[in-house]
Amino acid sequence: MPRRIRSRVLPFWRDPAEVFGRRYADAEHVVWLDGGDDASGMSVLGRAHPTSELVTAVLAVGEGSGPGTGRVEVVRPAADAPTATVREGRVFEHLAEALGLPSVDLAPGEPAPGPLGWFGWFGYELGAAVDGVAVSQAETPDAAFLFVDRVLVFDHSARELRLVWLDSDDAAAWADAEAAALDEMPSVVGEAAGPRHPHRSESTAAHPVSAAWRHDAARYAELIEACQAAIVRGDAYQLCLTNRVDVDVHPDPAATYLALRATSPSHHGGFVRFGEVALLSASPEQFLLVEPSGRVSTKPMKGTRPRDADPARDAALRAELLASDKERAENLMIVDLMRNDLGRIAELGSVGVEGLLEVEEYAHVHQLVSTVHARIAPPLSVLDVVRAAFPAGSMTGAPKHSAMSILHGLEQGPRGIYSGAFGYLGVDGGADLAMVIRSIVLTPSGASIGTGGGITALSVPSEEIEETRVKARALLAVLGAASTPAE
Repeated sequence: MPRRIRSRVLPFWRDPAEVFGRRYADAEHVVWLDGGDDASGMSVLGRAHPTSELVTAVLAVGEGSGPGTGRVEVVRPAADAPTATVREGRVFEHLAEALGLPSVDLAPGEPAPGPLGWFGWFGYELGAAVDGVAVSQAETPDAAFLFVDRVLVFDHSARELRLVWLDSDDAAAWADAEAAALDEMPSVVGEAAGPRHPHRSESTAAHPVSAAWRHDAARYAELIEACQAAIVRGDAYQLCLTNRVDVDVHPDPAATYLALRATSPSHHGGFVRFGEVALLSASPEQFLLVEPSGRVSTKPMKGTRPRDADPARDAALRAELLASDKERAENLMIVDLMRNDLGRIAELGSVGVEGLLEVEEYAHVHQLVSTVHARIAPPLSVLDVVRAAFPAGSMTGAPKHSAMSILHGLEQGPRGIYSGAFGYLGVDGGADLAMVIRSIVLTPSGASIGTGGGITALSVPSEEIEETRVKARALLAVLGAASTPAE
């Protein structure tokens, strides 16, 4: 029998940052898909309860490992005595089985279902391995998803706060308790926000710390030249070369995310914490939006210029981006790649492009963005779309398989969660996944940041190096780290 979706509109509004800081920041398994302070869409907040399931996938990497093989683990992390179920073999097949969605139905009189389902991330190496590309072993799970069946939904446009849940023995009691707790919260934005026990590492709070770049400027310039040589040989048209920055700090995940969203507002940000691993993202790029009707869209973001405090200079940088032959070509190549990817799962003739080469403005950068859309061919599902399109072309280059193979040899290390995708797979058959860019990943070994850019035959190494620094600067500042690598 289908589980029924129920909801309750609360007669008051609460700021999601306030709610997170006061009620969710200390949770060890929590998700916040964050539309931002000036959002016109939705923010979603949820956490694990004793029967919530967490699915993680880890690839087997090394000699003797088949392509895309590894293990998938299912556990109830908030249970009194968590026990895990493990399956080994081809990871994506086991993952797709583990991420099966329950049959659901709307309770009488209920509006359209809210975003309930699997919340988490797909790591870059998972997509590369499924495509048969050699990968490095990541420190973090190659995929991790928590089944969230009770959430707070913040509709920013309507200033409406709803509780949405799937029926179960204790769900109604949860809704009553949550409504009462939210009612008791102060309604004044900015009053005592933040975790109850904020703490940041002494090195972060006291003085700037050094950041260790995987490739220094000289080496990165050599890698750019190697990319261009591959392009000249005809092995690729574009290569999304990345770098990694490691910072030896151990800040409070929630406090750090609140600081990040204050300095880098974004409409596709998010906080995902699963135990000792936390993703803190100020991502501006939507990877896949799948509507329950079957319409799917992706918004490749290629082409960057920094913002400037002087309005005239800022406008000139925006115009320069829009007029750049290199940046326009870079964007159009990825648009073509994503059209091809979506064409693999689309109804005949449904693939199209809208909003071609538009400039979007963020706190620190101007970005060149296009939108590709299609309609999913029945009986294909959201995971079929993910498998066809992941990793996103904006993070690989083109052609995708050749680009990933070349980049594996050049980058000399895993990307991990960076350049993957995070968000949710909904019980209604929809999904909303953002690119893991402009993000901090926290693990027991410290903090890491990924940064990079698309390399074409027209790329200028010094400009590409500066672009990686511009993209990392705000993230490093939040961690208290120096923004420029030692030369």
